[in-house]
Amino acid sequence: MNTFFCSDHSRQIREDIVGSATNYETYILIECPPPWTSEAFNSRWVPPNLKNLVAETNRAKLPIRFLLIANEQSHKTDQTTILIYQKQTGLSNGYQKREFQLANIEKVADFLKKFVWDTVSHWEIASNFTRDILICTHGSHDKCCAKYGNSFYFQATDTVENLGLDHVRIWRSSHFGGHRFAPTAIDLPEGRYYGALNQDSFRSILTKTGDIQCFNQVYRGWGILPTAMQILEKELILRYGWDWLNYKVAYKIVEQSLDNQTMLVELTFENSAGSLCAYQAKLVKDENKTLEVKSSCNAETASVVIKYAVDSMWLTSKKVVSYSL
Repeated sequence: MNTFFCSDHSRQIREDIVGSATNYETYILIECPPPWTSEAFNSRWVPPNLKNLVAETNRAKLPIRFLLIANEQSHKTDQTTILIYQKQTGLSNGYQKREFQLANIEKVADFLKKFVWDTVSHWEIASNFTRDILICTHGSHDKCCAKYGNSFYFQATDTVENLGLDHVRIWRSSHFGGHRFAPTAIDLPEGRYYGALNQDSFRSILTKTGDIQCFNQVYRGWGILPTAMQILEKELILRYGWDWLNYKVAYKIVEQSLDNQTMLVELTFENSAGSLCAYQAKLVKDENKTLEVKSSCNAETASVVIKYAVDSMWLTSKKVVSYSL
């Protein structure tokens, strides 16, 4: 019997979790009641045309992430909710949401094909919810998401209710990577990833208050950035505090060594006062934090996970942007 739990092991070896958020142009979240099979889109409630559409999209390597979502109402409602989050262009603080309600999940595949041509606005609904937090509870894919994700989901739902945050929705989600950091979450529309969460750190993230140093333990990174740059963004969060989470950013990789050992990057951001600032930083492979780790409970062998560190960072420009009315 396999008693190995990848999440327990990751904590025991004190793996640094930042730099593990995945980068997608679009998230397509489809309401579908569990249970879900290990490969979520093989589940009994997923119709063949939707399963085929997801498979075709994955084969084409399009930057789209399909996920199944559910909450305690999903078995009881007469419609299927579709949430589509698309990455903003230019200076960005995350994703833009569109929400749709369909009669049932059998109509989702045809809807998504029409959505590409933007011909489906009559199914769009206005929503009072401005924040969707996905918690991976996909235990059939990895047992850590059952062991830690399920209990965290129920506690998180209670925390949101106790705080009176009626603009926040908590969803169960199928696998989105990083189960060795369970319980793990994506906070949309920002697109920030978190792991190794407890209710204290989750409460701070919800309210954007408390000790910002909790990001050293629970922050996986911002999904709009390349993984190596996520360490730089975490350093700027620690420098600027909770206000940083309201800033818009753009990035570029200025130089990169052929062996990926070092890179020069630039992160431009606009703060709440309208100032536009740019930091450049030299990122280097962190030999102390790079390690071999089993990425899941069922992994047969360990994989090398390369970690980066900010070797140096400097402010290259700062100017106040004036907007004419």
